Amino acid sequence: MTATAAKTATKTRVMSGMRPTGRLHLGHLVGALTNWAELSRTADAFFEIADLHAYTTQYQQPHEIRAAREEMVRDWLAAGVDPDTSTIYLQSGIPEISELHVLLSMVTPVSWLERTPTYKEQIEALGADVATYGFLGYPLLQLCDIAIFRGEKVPVGRDQVAHLELAREIVRRFNRFYGETLVEPHPLLTEFPAVPGTDGRKMSKSYGNAIEIADDEDTTAKAVRSMFTDPQKLRRNDPGRPEICPVYALHHIANEPRTPWIAENCRTGALGCVQCKGELAEKLNAYLRPIRERRASFDDATIRRIIAEGTDKARHIAAATLRDVKRAMHLAQ
Repeated sequence: MTATAAKTATKTRVMSGMRPTGRLHLGHLVGALTNWAELSRTADAFFEIADLHAYTTQYQQPHEIRAAREEMVRDWLAAGVDPDTSTIYLQSGIPEISELHVLLSMVTPVSWLERTPTYKEQIEALGADVATYGFLGYPLLQLCDIAIFRGEKVPVGRDQVAHLELAREIVRRFNRFYGETLVEPHPLLTEFPAVPGTDGRKMSKSYGNAIEIADDEDTTAKAVRSMFTDPQKLRRNDPGRPEICPVYALHHIANEPRTPWIAENCRTGALGCVQCKGELAEKLNAYLRPIRERRASFDDATIRRIIAEGTDKARHIAAATLRDVKRAMHLAQ
């Protein structure tokens, strides 16, 4: 065993991923990528470009999904995810994931999938057309993403622990039927800070309220100037309520040392919204500048090479897990 392999073997295996549905924004950066960057150096981390998952809700936009794959990885690297100490791979490039999905579907009760809270919620939000066989099996495919690499930990917020528990139930059921073959994943609890968009709702590309990592500084400044503030603070001297203001919330990300002063002067009316937004735009651009510079340093060929090399490495590991599963089920080798 090489020194690098020995070092990796002592680290906890962590798995996480994102769907390539568009360029990433400040919410992704603060909520996930900063944590991923740390995990890429401290854990045996596997980061998935979950393009198969993207088809569960965007199956009519295949060209958009494909185009978003490399842009998303560019954002990961810009945020500090290290491809030399972690594995970045393409989900659809690992057919073993899909085969494991078929095998585990044989032991997964439909009722378990139907009780997933997001199943009915997203049908109501996105319409009945989204209610496909693949959409129902989305949580099972997520488990296969983790199980194929024997993932021990999965970074999740507290609101996602119940979702991961379904994955654990399926693993326990499989192991009960066929022997201790799969690793039961455990949550790696992460407190994801709430990042409001320009309209005060949760930052989301679908809401059109996002500040994207790849935006230029003028675009970011324009987005900040358009942000909603306290509706009761109509004039500069009116007292404000920073605790409900999305502009103040973003100061906590890019301008933390100044937040006590901003809060006090907002409440007294000494600080107007135009001045507050101007300072945020300046600080936010300074915060994002080194990330954007790193993003621009990666050419297309480098991104493709990183994905290809990571997918090749990941597939060797996935193949070994699938062999064990098929052996346990007495299937052909």
